[in-house]
Amino acid sequence: MREIWLGFVIILALAGIVPASAETPAAPSAALAVSPNDRILGKPDAPITIIEYASLTCPHCRHFETEVLPTLKKKWIDTGKARLILRDYPLDAPALRAAMVARCAPPDRFYPFIETLFDNQEQWAGASDPDAELQKLALLGGMTKKQFTDCLADKTMENEVIGSRLAATQQLGVDATPTFFINGTKFDGDPTIEAFNELLARLSPKS
Repeated sequence: MREIWLGFVIILALAGIVPASAETPAAPSAALAVSPNDRILGKPDAPITIIEYASLTCPHCRHFETEVLPTLKKKWIDTGKARLILRDYPLDAPALRAAMVARCAPPDRFYPFIETLFDNQEQWAGASDPDAELQKLALLGGMTKKQFTDCLADKTMENEVIGSRLAATQQLGVDATPTFFINGTKFDGDPTIEAFNELLARLSPKS
């Protein structure tokens, strides 16, 4: 996992937002409640909820997406036993804009966009002009140039993505990506398929 305090300062500076340390943090259970802004992968009423805080420029998050999630999805999500909710925790400005692009897509295209962004992470995240590479991927995903430009100019969307990170930091103590919460409890082990299988088997309702 990667420490992200420097990225946190950069994002807040770009957005002109400073954490309100005087505010009373919400209870963790409230912070982990599913909201209308969440995109759910799997059955909405699945008995196990996996919440992942991830950055689209994080190589560890890419590893989970490409190496762990396919098996997790086949065994637990597609069978209705668990659902996954990815929440934004951008480590830097390119990750912030990539998250905005994914959330500007129709809800049923959110996870396909996420998959494409992780699959092509090296192509766009390491580019000299990340926005130009993001635009190429967005156009391939069905967005028009105007939709892409309007999306990146949407301050409400930008604040929602940054707010996801602020809430996770202030209310849940998240300080690295990926970080997982399973049925409201932080998952502290290595995010391997073996570890997930063991934990989810314990949490799965017994028939």
